[in-house]
Amino acid sequence: MSIGWFPGHMASARKKAAETLAKIDVVVEVMDARLPGASSNPMIEALRRHRQRPCLKVLNKADTADPEATAAWMRFLVDARAKGDTVQAVALSCRKASDVARVPRLAQALAPHRDNPLKPLRLMVMGIPNVGKSTLINALAKRRIANVGDEPAITKSQQRIDVSDQLVLFDTPGLLWPLIAHPSDGLMLAASHAVGINAYIDEEVATFLGETLIRRYPRLLAARYKCDPTGLGGPELIDAIAQRRGFVVKGGRPDREKAAITLLNDYRSGALGRVSLETPASRAEMLAAAVSAQPLEDDPARAPPGR
Repeated sequence: MSIGWFPGHMASARKKAAETLAKIDVVVEVMDARLPGASSNPMIEALRRHRQRPCLKVLNKADTADPEATAAWMRFLVDARAKGDTVQAVALSCRKASDVARVPRLAQALAPHRDNPLKPLRLMVMGIPNVGKSTLINALAKRRIANVGDEPAITKSQQRIDVSDQLVLFDTPGLLWPLIAHPSDGLMLAASHAVGINAYIDEEVATFLGETLIRRYPRLLAARYKCDPTGLGGPELIDAIAQRRGFVVKGGRPDREKAAITLLNDYRSGALGRVSLETPASRAEMLAAAVSAQPLEDDPARAPPGR
């Protein structure tokens, strides 16, 4: 199943972001630490490279991601910086004030000439919907400025926030890209609630999520749902969840839709435990397979963030 979601306001938001990039010093791209590759918008990368702006990549929700996978992503991004890219990275939770306090310092290191009231540091916070941009903005400003909610694409317009005489923020709407090239990226984004609910079918996304979790985190599934996922596929896992939770429909059949929503919500809330849906290695394998399957005239597959 291919998933795409590009509401009308995103096209105008992209145009406005391209204009504002000329006036800022550092792009702060917020990504989901559980899927840094899939949640890195290639349009943001293209826009900031066009303007030759450095980027601080914030892997948010790190407290819900697999620590080993997050460490691998950090090594990957440090490696990109060693190869000459003007990228810095940090894994954190935007809900923790001590974590957020690190962001201005790290961004400052990418623009050391912007360090006084005459030349305040100007940061543009960007990212896909529902990765925590508004939470980060509010934490940096130490007041509620940006709307925060569970639904993606709450922020519809850009705004400037003068945090202090040395720090200016530009908050931007969540941006996806018109065509998600890899179906697994769309499924990961849907599982993580980064696209609108009308763009996908819960049961299909939960099936993908279940299969991923069976491969990577069978013990967490067993602990959460009191069943052995060994040898199960995604559909069988959903049936097992329905059975264990007593979800049935008329005739005694398992209520697969309710079980699917339960699995998705448990993943999104962190109730399953600390899980990541991809690593740099798994993403490289996916991209290599996608390239080998493409006709020669097709565009090359999108690279992981920072490359």
